[in-house]
Amino acid sequence: MSGDAHDGAGTAGKAVVTGAAGFIGSHLVEALRRDGTNVVGIDRKPSWPTDEIPPSAESGSLRSIRADLVSADLSACLKNAATVFHLAALPGVRPSWTQFPEYLHCNVLATQRLMDACVRAGVPRVVMASSSSVYGGAEGTMNEDDLPRPLSPYGVTKLAAERLALAFAARRDAPTSVSALRFFTVYGPGQRPDMFIGRVIRATLEDKPIDVYGDGTQIRDFVHVSDVVRALMLAATTPEQGSSVLNIGTGQAVSMNEVLALTGELTGTTPDARYGPARIGDVRSTTADVGRARQHIGFTARTDLRTGLATQIEWARQALAQAPPHETASSSLMAPTRRS
Repeated sequence: MSGDAHDGAGTAGKAVVTGAAGFIGSHLVEALRRDGTNVVGIDRKPSWPTDEIPPSAESGSLRSIRADLVSADLSACLKNAATVFHLAALPGVRPSWTQFPEYLHCNVLATQRLMDACVRAGVPRVVMASSSSVYGGAEGTMNEDDLPRPLSPYGVTKLAAERLALAFAARRDAPTSVSALRFFTVYGPGQRPDMFIGRVIRATLEDKPIDVYGDGTQIRDFVHVSDVVRALMLAATTPEQGSSVLNIGTGQAVSMNEVLALTGELTGTTPDARYGPARIGDVRSTTADVGRARQHIGFTARTDLRTGLATQIEWARQALAQAPPHETASSSLMAPTRRS
């Protein structure tokens, strides 16, 4: 990730990042530490270590905690925290139809317990990851004032988590304000291998066919992970404006077919797209109205799709080159845990 991911100083005081081992979380932890912020990272992944890296002249400290938010001792984790970045969640639209109890556990119960602990601990600021999935399908741009109409159980749980956080912040006794950032389609180095761009790049580099669900004319607002990290940090450091919901995207959308064509240009290999039926819960289009984010936190996406795709393609090339021969591409392209 580029060194100009954030404008200005790091988060004042200690920052807690939930979902610290995930795609966005690992990039955020890097950026916070690079700005001199001391970080407590919480994740339940078995690969997330339980250790501590002391601060240095180049970066803030990192204390890693492997725990489930539903059962962890959160009061100890949150002690003296100035900001909590709540990114922990179970992602994915399609699995949410058959694994709903786990989505409730990870996305709703975990958020309820974290917010209760934040209010009790007196945490001033929570910045949480919401999703464009709360809108459901829409023609044209999606505005924060639009009535949410999620079309999948995943979208329902993200909306519930968002509303839970805002409800806790609205309590008279709550010292905590919340920024709920509705991320559109986030991509970049370390992206989950089941996501469309990750699948397209992997299949193209390995000269294998790629399944496209639908006719490829579906459009998405693809936003690079470096821009998302900058939005998170801006939401944490912008002078207090109370609780809010903000779209984080580019304000522009492109079709799946355009992504396929651009990947072909950048790799020199034409993707072998195999079109099939659309999946239940997938929406036709997502485009963010980004005016409120620009007004409230001064956020505007900087990375165009061509530049962003190039960063992910280069990362994928390196990951494939470093993978042992017996490993599959899908396992080798999982987001690595970033350590100092």
